Amino acid sequence: MATTGRPFSHIVGFDDCPFPRTHRGDVPIIGTVFSGLRLEGVLSGKVRRDGVNSTRELIRLAGSSRFAAHLQLIMLQGVALAGFNVIDVPRLHAELGLPVLVVARRAPRQGAMRRALLERIPGGARKWALVERLGEMEPLAGVYVQRMGLSREEAATTIRATTPHGRVPEPLRVAHLIAGGVATGESSGRV
Repeated sequence: MATTGRPFSHIVGFDDCPFPRTHRGDVPIIGTVFSGLRLEGVLSGKVRRDGVNSTRELIRLAGSSRFAAHLQLIMLQGVALAGFNVIDVPRLHAELGLPVLVVARRAPRQGAMRRALLERIPGGARKWALVERLGEMEPLAGVYVQRMGLSREEAATTIRATTPHGRVPEPLRVAHLIAGGVATGESSGRV
C-alpha cells in the first residue's frame, strides 16, 4: 500500500456502459488498468440493471485478471453501476485487500437516491444501507469522494497525480470513453 503523500501507481478504474432508460437485463462494464498515466490493459464484464451482482463482478474482474498481483487501488465512478446495482465497498475492499476510492464530479443528491431506492427498486432498503454505510461524499481535489483503506492525503495525492486534464482521474475518464464507444459506436460526453 502507498505511504502518506505518495500516489498509488497501479490502479483499475471501473465505469458502466450507457444504456437506454427502458433497458432491462445486463449492462456491460469496463475497467481500465493504469500504471501511472499509462494505460496497461482493459477489463470487461457485465452486471444486471438495478441488480445485486456488481460487487461480485468487480471482485471477479480485478481479482482474477493478469493485473491482479500489481493492483494497488480500485477507483469507481460512483457507488453504483447499471442504474442502482449498488457496490458493497467494504466487501470489495476486504475481499481484494485493496483500497477503494469512489469519485464523482459533483455531490450526489442523497435524498433523491434514497427515495428512488426505497420507493422504486426491489431490495432498495438493503442497497440504501450500503450507501449510508459509506457516509457522505467529501469534497477533495476538485471532485467528491468516498474512500476505504486510504487516507484523505493519499486520496488527494492520487487524484492529482492521475488527473492531467479536467477533474476526473484518467482510469475513470478512459473507462468512461471506452464504455461509451463500446455501447454506442463512439465516445461522447463528460464523465
